[in-house]
Amino acid sequence: MAGFRQENVELYYEMGEELGSGQFAIVRKCKEKSTGTEYAAKFIKKRRLSSSRRGVSREEIEREVNILREIQHSNIITLHDIFENKTDVILILELVSGGELFDFLAEKESLTEEEATQFLKQILDGVHYLHSKRIAHFDLKPENIMLLDKNVPNPRIKLIDFGIAHQIKDGNEFKNIFGTPEFVGENLRLL
Repeated sequence: MAGFRQENVELYYEMGEELGSGQFAIVRKCKEKSTGTEYAAKFIKKRRLSSSRRGVSREEIEREVNILREIQHSNIITLHDIFENKTDVILILELVSGGELFDFLAEKESLTEEEATQFLKQILDGVHYLHSKRIAHFDLKPENIMLLDKNVPNPRIKLIDFGIAHQIKDGNEFKNIFGTPEFVGENLRLL
């Protein structure tokens, strides 16, 4: 894949604890050896054969990377670096360590009107920015809305996981339903 460093990621980053995992990806905390800056390393398992259902296709990985390269917004996770080896593509991403908004709300039990307004404004600012770039996230759900740091007076929201996001081009029609079924809009389920 063009622009992906074909070097061992561990020459540049020290890997730490696992932060989370999904069907075809594992996210680990890492530290850049040259600066000491902490990041998140997302190891995406590559699909070996086009006929296989295990792993993520080259096209899907490139789509996610191209979207992450294009976007820069205070409420959206930032891509720092990309590596590739025989089995994985490794995205070095901004470390978002405040946890999921859902968990924060569950712990807190209630928000003031001001807090709720600030969270909603940040989410909508991020989505508006994506739409201005003609990008549809397709999987916006509580697990993909994170806090940069929850231990500050006004936590910053970060939208994450662009694995099924698409750049919408003129004339494109989407016939498939994308995303987590419980969070797909009713208007899309009726198509």
